[in-house]
Amino acid sequence: MKRLFVISAMALCLAPATASAEWIFTPFIGASFNTGTDVTDEEFDELIDGSKLTYGGTLTWLGAGVLGFEVDFGYSPEFFEGDDDEVDFIDSSNYSSLMANVVLSTPRGAFRPYATAGLGLINTSIDDADDIFEVDRNALGFNLGGGVMAYFTDRVGIRGDVRYFRQMSESDDDDEVDFDLGAFNFWRGTVGLSFRF
Repeated sequence: MKRLFVISAMALCLAPATASAEWIFTPFIGASFNTGTDVTDEEFDELIDGSKLTYGGTLTWLGAGVLGFEVDFGYSPEFFEGDDDEVDFIDSSNYSSLMANVVLSTPRGAFRPYATAGLGLINTSIDDADDIFEVDRNALGFNLGGGVMAYFTDRVGIRGDVRYFRQMSESDDDDEVDFDLGAFNFWRGTVGLSFRF
């Protein structure tokens, strides 16, 4: 009887939880690139040229099937600042994004590709060195992309992710919201360590 109890307890501990939902937390680091705006000023275009450091985190809930949900936060400091020392009229700048997404993935396993899309807020902030202008704007935006999660153990793995972000709204002069596609858009590629609960 004691042996049966020990064997049953071991089986419960070692059995994969394939029929249950799971939470996945992934702090990430990466780059934002291929940024676009409707601004035609050449000097400003130089500021958003190239890739910029981005970091953040994603909290994902995946069900026993293929459908899940997630909250994604990203932040990129010095986003609108060029690499050229001669271009220094921007004192500080950044963007941050907070998105609520739907996730479609393969069933739980050691290797899990997925696709994701959703809506949220994109904040852009720019302060110039001469205090001539200041931008601090929250805009409705969307993101879509995909990636893969690969696990070393049942609880820890690595996640690679590529997403496209774009503003969907901008403030008009009368502060009304315009639901046309906005000027600001970019791609984001990240890698992170995933913790599965």
